[in-house]
Amino acid sequence: MKAILSCTDGSLYAHSVYQYTAWLAKALKTDVHLLHMLDPKHHKSTSHDFSGHLALGAKSALLEELVAQESANAKLAQAYGQAILEAGATQLKSAGIENVKTEQKHGKLSEVVAELEDQVTAVVLGKRGHHADFEKGHLGSNLERVIRTTQKAVLIAARSFQPIQQFAIAFDGSPSAQAAIRYLIEHPFLTEAHAYLIYVGTGNTAIEAAIGEAARSLEKAGYSITVEQRAGIPEKIISEIAAEGSIDLLVMGAYGHSPMRHLIVGSTTTAMIREVKIPILLCR
Repeated sequence: MKAILSCTDGSLYAHSVYQYTAWLAKALKTDVHLLHMLDPKHHKSTSHDFSGHLALGAKSALLEELVAQESANAKLAQAYGQAILEAGATQLKSAGIENVKTEQKHGKLSEVVAELEDQVTAVVLGKRGHHADFEKGHLGSNLERVIRTTQKAVLIAARSFQPIQQFAIAFDGSPSAQAAIRYLIEHPFLTEAHAYLIYVGTGNTAIEAAIGEAARSLEKAGYSITVEQRAGIPEKIISEIAAEGSIDLLVMGAYGHSPMRHLIVGSTTTAMIREVKIPILLCR
C-alpha cells in the first residue's frame, strides 16, 4: 500500500502537518511515512585549513578538537531528529493512524521525495520551516523544490488545522487545472464538503466551456458544486475568497516542469501559496 509522505522538521507548522496528514491518510485509507531530514546547514565540516596561521602542534590539536565537536554535533542532531519523529508518530497514532513508519535521512528533501515517488500517494508538508523568513513572508526553500520536483499531489498545511467543510477549486483551463479535476474525481475523499469551482476571467469561451464540463464531471463523481466566475487578477481574487473565512481548503494545479519555470519564482502558484492562509492541495 502506498503511504502519505509527511515531512516534518519540528517547526511551528509541525503539529498542523500531523493533523492534516492524519486527515488525509484516513480519507485515502492509507498508512503514513513520517520523514525528517537532517539539516545539511548544521553538518558542514569544521576542518578548515589553518596552514600558515598556527604552529603544527597547535593545528593538529585544534583539528582533533574540531572533529570531536563535529561528531558530537552530528549525534545531537540525530537525537533531536529522532525525538521529533517519535513525537510526530505519537500524535499521528493518537489521531487514529495505526501504521506510521518513521525515517531520518541525509540530503535534500526534494531528492529524497523523488526517490520515494513510487512508494507514496501524496506529500504533506508545512508552508514554512525553521529557516524561512516569517517576517518577509518567504516560503520554505524545501517547499518550492518539492512542489517543482514531485509528480504526486502535495498538501501544504496551514499553521493550524481546520476541518474541511467547504473548499475552492481554482480553474483556468490549463493542463494542471485539469489534472486537479481528475485527481478529485479519482480520489473522491472531499465529496462531503461543498465545492466552489472558481474561474477568474471573462470572455474566454473555451475556458467557460471547460469549466462547465469540469463541473458536470465533478457532480457525476458525487461532489456538490457551485460555479463562480469573477473578473480580476487570479491570485488577488482567489486570495480574497480564501480570506473571507468560508473556505477551508484551496485545490489548484501546480506549476509546470519547463527549465524556465525553475528560474521564475514569481509564478501564480508561488504567489497563491504565499498569500493564502488556508491549506492548499496542489495537483499535477
